[in-house]
Amino acid sequence: MKNSLSAGIIQVAGIIDRAEAQMLIEAGVTHLGFPLRLAFHKEDILREDAGRIIRSLKPPHYGVLITYLKRAKEIFAFCHQLGARIVQLHGDVLSDELANLRKLDSGLFIIKSLIVKNNNLSELEVQLSSFCPYIDAFITDTYDPETGACGATGKVHNWDISRRVVSISPKPVILAGGLCPDNVREAIQYVRPAGVDVHTGVESSNGRKDPLLVRKFVEEASSAFAKINIL
Repeated sequence: MKNSLSAGIIQVAGIIDRAEAQMLIEAGVTHLGFPLRLAFHKEDILREDAGRIIRSLKPPHYGVLITYLKRAKEIFAFCHQLGARIVQLHGDVLSDELANLRKLDSGLFIIKSLIVKNNNLSELEVQLSSFCPYIDAFITDTYDPETGACGATGKVHNWDISRRVVSISPKPVILAGGLCPDNVREAIQYVRPAGVDVHTGVESSNGRKDPLLVRKFVEEASSAFAKINIL
């Protein structure tokens, strides 16, 4: 994971089943995200099925547990249950809990969300400083005031804020929030993140990932990463 971040990761979240996971792998997606134990959205897949897919993945493909759990012991236990070695935390996790999680599992790769709202850069700078000693990467995502959701909103946030986070963070930053094949190239070239994450932006009307949209997203992202010398 650490090496793959330096190469520009492409993560697709909201995997429904093994067939969809295989399609994403064949399309060139590097990280497959499984949102579970959520605060706002329903789960896309049974936890047992997610665990089987995560345990089956081999480098350079990785499974990522995406969760709103807040307690170190609960996060640790759930990662162990699924066989997940990468966890993306979207809840209001305290720094002390992140420190405890690091003690419980020093090899777990921890990604912490930084949720972009209107003009909250100063707040994010404080969070970045507080979380940095205990995590391996950040992900900037969009807050939806209509639903209270902090991810899978399908909405773009102010890229100026994410660009600033990238410039000051000593840890890699993944960009999420309203990305799709039509804007991911521009987003990467402007924000210059270590990776990108997409969920609803590559889905068809039936809620499944559209193979054509996925391949276009991967092509656009890979080309943009190459242009900014991340690949």
